[in-house]
Amino acid sequence: MNAVKPHELVERALELSRADGCVVIADEDSTANLRWAGNGLTTNGVTRGRRLTVIATVDGAEGTASGVVSREAVTLDEVESLVRAAEAAARDAGPAEDAQPLIPSRPASADFTAPPAETSAEVFAAFAPALGEAFARARKNGELLYGFARHEVTSSYLGTSTGLRLRHDQPTGTVELNAKTADLAGSAWAGAATRDFTDVDVTELHTGLTRRLGWGRKRIDLPAGRYETLLPPSAVADLLVYLSWSSGGRDAAEGRTVFSKAGGGTRVGERLSPLPLTLRSDPAEPGLEAAPFVLTHSSGDNDSVFDNGHPLTATDWIRDGELANLLTTRHSAGLTGLPLHPPVDNLVLETAEQSSAPTLEEMIARTERGLLLTCLWYIREVDPATLLLTGLTRDGVYLVEDGEVVGAVNNFRFNESPVDILGRITEVGRTERCLPREWGDWFTRAAMPPVRVADFNMSSVSQAS
Repeated sequence: MNAVKPHELVERALELSRADGCVVIADEDSTANLRWAGNGLTTNGVTRGRRLTVIATVDGAEGTASGVVSREAVTLDEVESLVRAAEAAARDAGPAEDAQPLIPSRPASADFTAPPAETSAEVFAAFAPALGEAFARARKNGELLYGFARHEVTSSYLGTSTGLRLRHDQPTGTVELNAKTADLAGSAWAGAATRDFTDVDVTELHTGLTRRLGWGRKRIDLPAGRYETLLPPSAVADLLVYLSWSSGGRDAAEGRTVFSKAGGGTRVGERLSPLPLTLRSDPAEPGLEAAPFVLTHSSGDNDSVFDNGHPLTATDWIRDGELANLLTTRHSAGLTGLPLHPPVDNLVLETAEQSSAPTLEEMIARTERGLLLTCLWYIREVDPATLLLTGLTRDGVYLVEDGEVVGAVNNFRFNESPVDILGRITEVGRTERCLPREWGDWFTRAAMPPVRVADFNMSSVSQAS
């Protein structure tokens, strides 16, 4: 453990600053991980890290410039060189387009001066024995299990020259479990996101994988085409996370995205789905808690370092099927006239009547003929004007006939827009926490339902396996 406390680095940087404004973020990371292959653990370990970011703002005749410099493992003696580097970067930069007054002071976080939160191998105290039991079952079944589990806790300390002293502790856990047949011809994947691993049911994950490997014993070749398709929560999350990342208010107002209105303006208020779907974010969402204030280390299309510390609140992006809000910074909100809604680090899609919403198994049982996906990967944007995405299916596509899964089919390349998909959803299941497969390295706090989509476009057969 570093002798100097993170909040002391923040205070020292602010004390040394000669800029007109200063924002300092100290991030303390603690990570524990397990990896396994062929029904046995391969590696495990615990790491710690520290990063200090200084954002200096300098006022000039033409506007305010900003300079941002981050360094790892900074000691108290090294803080001054970091502060001077940020100030030099600000002086060398032109006026920042997103410049705004720094967020004013408000009451400090009660634990601002407390030591950072930590994780350790103890986070796997119940998970690891359950994994060992899964290895034994896999050997008995003639299966091979591969995968990893990771738990990270980041304590972020934010201080500004205007007097803000805020802190947020963010735990992030993920599990990815892959089961293969002994000849490696069959493969099935399951993933889960968690805050502390107490809610990860390894037996349930493994049982689902074994069932899917059984479905895969019968192979069926299908051509490319449009199919009624059941998307599980993970696949829905990957599509809607990308939709969220692409929902910048300024880009929409300037006519560059799928959310741009023909003739000018945005599509806010337009109906995107005939069903009463709500896509929302809330920093206080149970199980998906995220930072309750803006915490950004750089400016981008939908983020501004000048907004650091701005409070975040529950936001509906789509409400009852209608586009309700787009991502904005204070700068882009001022340009577009849209309400201020910075990004929140979680995403939930749901219908109002959760108690009566079907499970994925119930949706399969009422399917006459269609495809059941496992997950999507290698997703790339084709056309921002329509948000057309392309990608591949992975680790199991199954044919459902008369309410039963009858076998595994070949993989496909798909071409679809998540906005178009919202308009073609014919059934929505029960929302549950899930791990996006493609974007799980960047976005883990998601809760999505399974959905039934009419005419999902499998544009070509893929040889990927």
